Amino acid sequence: MMRKRELGNKVETSKATTNEASNLSVTLQETNMSTHNKESDKVNIANNNLPVIAGVEITTDSEGRFNLNALHRASGTGSNKAPNQWLRTKQAQELINELESNSLKNIQTANMQSGLKVINVNNGGNNQGTFAHELLAVSYAGWIRPSFQLQVNQTFIDYRSGKLAPVTTDPMQMLRDPDTLRGILLTYTEKVIALEDQVAEMKPDVDAFERIAKKTTGSMCITDAAKHLQVKPKVLFDTLSSSKWIYRRLGKKSWVGYQDKLQQGLLEHKITVVAKDDGTERVCEQVLVTAKGISKLAKMLSVGKAA
Repeated sequence: MMRKRELGNKVETSKATTNEASNLSVTLQETNMSTHNKESDKVNIANNNLPVIAGVEITTDSEGRFNLNALHRASGTGSNKAPNQWLRTKQAQELINELESNSLKNIQTANMQSGLKVINVNNGGNNQGTFAHELLAVSYAGWIRPSFQLQVNQTFIDYRSGKLAPVTTDPMQMLRDPDTLRGILLTYTEKVIALEDQVAEMKPDVDAFERIAKKTTGSMCITDAAKHLQVKPKVLFDTLSSSKWIYRRLGKKSWVGYQDKLQQGLLEHKITVVAKDDGTERVCEQVLVTAKGISKLAKMLSVGKAA
């Protein structure tokens, strides 16, 4: 009797542990009820109309992972609810580890096959963003707010079942929808902030070059111009040559200005007659940078490219 009781306790403990560890497995299997058995029934994310939430298209990568950045825009929340903030949480890390664990490696989900990364951060190319397994995407939506999780989950269900009607965009309707408007404004606000930060970083260099340009009077040789612009002479010569300001005639060592730059008043030529030791004279031609040219070069160098 005692041995049977001990065995019974062990069985109950084992069952409880197994039930707790398999909760997510059950969720995964339920997600795959209609798609797990037939290859033809699996959703090909790349070839179908993508789900749209609050006017924001929820894009996917080539492996069918959902774009968390698109979900963030659709939620209309600030940077404190961005995907990178969620990924720092213990909840997110535990869920990622569970999905990647060996106990679930053979389970296929509705939108992604086994053996693939459940989350991928793409910082390059045209399809940038944080892309995650569908269950991670739904969990992320719940971290933003419960009502948003319900909205995302239902949209994904409708999407997989083919009940999601094609979206026809009505601009006026979008403007009347607060959620859509928040998503659009958030997207453009992020772009404006990024551009403002870029301009702020460039401003000290632009101001410095403007001060240099304003102090310049008259024309000067390229070497002296380099000193005024605070760059090495070779850098300025290379910049002028690659930007088609100056060139060398075949077999000649001296630089000559392009005609269009001369006509624009950016460059000018200085002709000097030099007496040679044998009594003959030699005509020397030197290209000079005008004050207008210095100002133009200052702006070119401040943005790191030539006009």
